Amino acid sequence: MSYLKFDKNLMINLGQSLPKEMLRTNQSGAYHCTSIVDCNTRKQHGLLVIPIPEFGNTSHVMLSSLDVTVVQHGAEFNLGLHRYQGGVYSPQGHKYIREYDCDSVPRTTYRVGGVILTKEKIFISNENRILIRYTLVDAHSPTTLRLRPHLAFREANALCIANDALQPDCPECNNGVSCCLYPGYPRLYMQLNHKPQWHYEPNWYRGFEYVEDLEHGVPYGEDLWVPGYFEIPIRKGESVIFSAGISEVQPRGLAKMYEKEIAARTCRTSFFNCLKNAVKQCYIREHGGMYLISGFPWGKILARNTFMALPGATIAINHRDDFHAVMDTAWKELRHFMDSGKAEGRIAGMDQPDISLWAMWAIQQYAKNYGADDTRVRYLDTVRRIIDYVGSGSHPNLYVNADGLLSTDGSKVAVSWMNATLDDKPVVPRSGYLVEFNALWYNALMFASQLTDDDAESAAWAEMAGRVKDAFTGMFLNDHGYLYDYVDGAYADPSVRPNMAVAIGLDHSPLDRKQRKRVLDTVTRELLTPKGLRTLSPKSYGYRPNYTGSPRDRELTLHNGPARPWLIGFYADAYLKVFGMSGVSYIDRMLIGFEDEMSRGCIGSLSQLYDGNPPYSGRGAISHVTNVAEVLRTIRTLKRLDVSDGSK
Repeated sequence: MSYLKFDKNLMINLGQSLPKEMLRTNQSGAYHCTSIVDCNTRKQHGLLVIPIPEFGNTSHVMLSSLDVTVVQHGAEFNLGLHRYQGGVYSPQGHKYIREYDCDSVPRTTYRVGGVILTKEKIFISNENRILIRYTLVDAHSPTTLRLRPHLAFREANALCIANDALQPDCPECNNGVSCCLYPGYPRLYMQLNHKPQWHYEPNWYRGFEYVEDLEHGVPYGEDLWVPGYFEIPIRKGESVIFSAGISEVQPRGLAKMYEKEIAARTCRTSFFNCLKNAVKQCYIREHGGMYLISGFPWGKILARNTFMALPGATIAINHRDDFHAVMDTAWKELRHFMDSGKAEGRIAGMDQPDISLWAMWAIQQYAKNYGADDTRVRYLDTVRRIIDYVGSGSHPNLYVNADGLLSTDGSKVAVSWMNATLDDKPVVPRSGYLVEFNALWYNALMFASQLTDDDAESAAWAEMAGRVKDAFTGMFLNDHGYLYDYVDGAYADPSVRPNMAVAIGLDHSPLDRKQRKRVLDTVTRELLTPKGLRTLSPKSYGYRPNYTGSPRDRELTLHNGPARPWLIGFYADAYLKVFGMSGVSYIDRMLIGFEDEMSRGCIGSLSQLYDGNPPYSGRGAISHVTNVAEVLRTIRTLKRLDVSDGSK
């Protein structure tokens, strides 16, 4: 079965094909991303985009694109596609596409007269290298391929403008050439598995436009450097492999390298396999550690996203050792912050007040899947350290009050996952007692009390949890049956937000079943969409459902209406706790809305957020680790319930 396959009619219709993007990564932070018709539509697109440590590990577009031209009897058929100044698309190579298939690797089939040519792209694991394999399936006369690289050598969020600072030299190497356009950049090696003819014709190609950036109201035009082109004959049934990387390779080994990489790929022939592939693309392995990047194409390694995504990104796909690796790496940095008060390391945001609470939740998910005995051996000391740290009020912006509840100052700095800012101030200034902070704290105390093998310790933590539970309902539960989002002094925020879903979805909720159901009813009625939970109810003041417009407009909208898929994990947990096995089929149906996204946006993945109103268009980062991970965790929960119920 082909799960991600698009025919000629869709591919040649740019209105349908340009919004569909594909992503490939190498678990070292590098990626390849473009539209499925190989027309770059945003500045972050490129064939080879890599992090450069010397520039602070920011991503840089090295090779923007590679145009291929089929030459027969002197006639040239350029299969490339670019948007130029004024909205002109040229050379319109998409009209030759007959099929696009992305089940294993991105594979485009072109037909030019009697010529049938396939193009397949694969990103090499743990190495900054992309391979493109061209195979001549059919041809009735001698055929030559002409490959023309377009180089950028610039930061992924910047743009390149024609300049005289560029270093134009392009010395030949084994079956190719190498370039380094600016000082500080690594050298880019472009090679083929067969000996090509290199034509050095350096020139600036000007006036490229990126339509996604144009629509977002940000700079969108650039110039690209084309040093020349390769020409190589190709026979029917033969494959030519192009390699672009930051180290020279032995050309004779490219075919073997390609086949080895294909054998290791997860075929995206199902909803689950698509999500598994997408979440594994967010793995980062470097310097002996393992991390989760928040998403692409502009994600970072963030503490909160790491712990929130960790169970779904590892346990849900049976990667137990990867859970250990990511947790060990992240815990080392979190413990350093706890000990020193300094957030230093690869993971950003480790000093946020709720990070240790999310770390505890991640460990709890591990215990649910692998048992208390294993968890005690591996993580009991970590659990004790977190409880002691939070309970003693050691965090500089997390306070333990007399009633046991936690408070924080978010009036001037964003302190929760709702962290949009404008003019250095939080758009949603959640301050004081935050509902999910305190629900997570109660959950952590209860989990720790049940995990420890020390009776006195267990009793002390249970007693603390009891105090938190008693205070929680009085603080947050209102007369309308839902939870205030935060309480700051005499002000209780009545906005209907999804943070209350966290409070009712945790394994240990401070609410009883009846109270949970009333909150769940409000969440279902006002926040639930086919793409997750809205960040604000349409009935609440300030609802902004569409993440469009200028950068300022989008920042104001970010947490005031658009839906977040990751929240479906807590919603599903809450629903199943209230309705038991009778809720399984309902949650299973809810997942259909996410499966529909596999052939939209970034195919095979989930966007960062979706508009809060129909048609719920995907926005923001095209692939987001927390969203993918929590949908995976929900799928695993349903499967475990099916097994325990004896239905499978």
